[in-house]
Amino acid sequence: MSLVAPPAPRVLVHPDKQSVADAGGARLLLTLIDTLSLRDTAQVALTGGSLGSAILAAAGRSALVGLVDWSRVHLWWGDERFLPDGDPERNETQNRQALLDRLPLDPDKIHAAPGPDRAETPEASAAAYETALRAHGGGTFDVVMLGVGPDGHVASLFPHHPAQRLTDAIVVAVHDSPKPPPDRVSLTFECLSRARQVWFLVAGADKAPAVCRALTPGADRWDVPAAGVKGLDATLWLVDVEAASELAP
Repeated sequence: MSLVAPPAPRVLVHPDKQSVADAGGARLLLTLIDTLSLRDTAQVALTGGSLGSAILAAAGRSALVGLVDWSRVHLWWGDERFLPDGDPERNETQNRQALLDRLPLDPDKIHAAPGPDRAETPEASAAAYETALRAHGGGTFDVVMLGVGPDGHVASLFPHHPAQRLTDAIVVAVHDSPKPPPDRVSLTFECLSRARQVWFLVAGADKAPAVCRALTPGADRWDVPAAGVKGLDATLWLVDVEAASELAP
C-alpha cells in the first residue's frame, strides 16, 4: 500500500436524490468500462439502502450498461445484515431486485456474506467473507460505494461501537447494532481504505449534519465513522442540495 497521503475529498452537489442516483449510476458504469480496459477484472463493493439500489436501477436504464463486460466484475458489499439468503432486508436482495439479477454476471464473482442459513454465527460469516476477500486481492477494491447514516455511520461501523476497534482483520462481526437488525457483518476501516476510489452517496436533509461533521478537518472516526474512510486515488462525496446544506460554500 502506498505511503503517500490520499488526496483530499471532493464534494459534488446534485439537485436532488434522483440526480445523485443518476450521476452515481453513470459514474459506476464509466468506471467499470475504464477499469476493465486496464485490468482483467474489476472489484466493486456496493452499498445497500434506498439510494444504493436507486443507483443500480439508474445504471440499468443507461445505454452504457451494455458496454460493461459483466462477466469480469467481482461484486462485494461493504456490509450485510445477518439474515437468510433472499430476505428482503438484505442489501444483496435489494440490489439484486434493483438490477443485478438482470445482468450477465458470473455467479462465482458475486460475493455476499452468508446469513444464518449458511453460517452458524456472525463470526463464522465474517470469517467466510474474509477468506473470500483474501482469495481475490485481499479487499483491494477499484470502487467502494458507501451510504452515510444520520449518525455518521458507514457500512455497519457505528459511532462509539466496539466493532470499530478491530485492527487485525478486514471483516468484523457486529452485534448490538443501534440500527436493526442487531447482528451484521461489516468490512473494517482497514479494508475499506484499501479502495482506489471511495464514493459517499448521500441524500436528504437528515444527513446534512453527518456530512458536515465527516468533512470537517480533524474529525475523529470514533465519533463520525464516515470521516475514517478515504480512497487511495480519490474520495468523492456525491450529495444532493439538502445533504450539503450545512457545508460552507
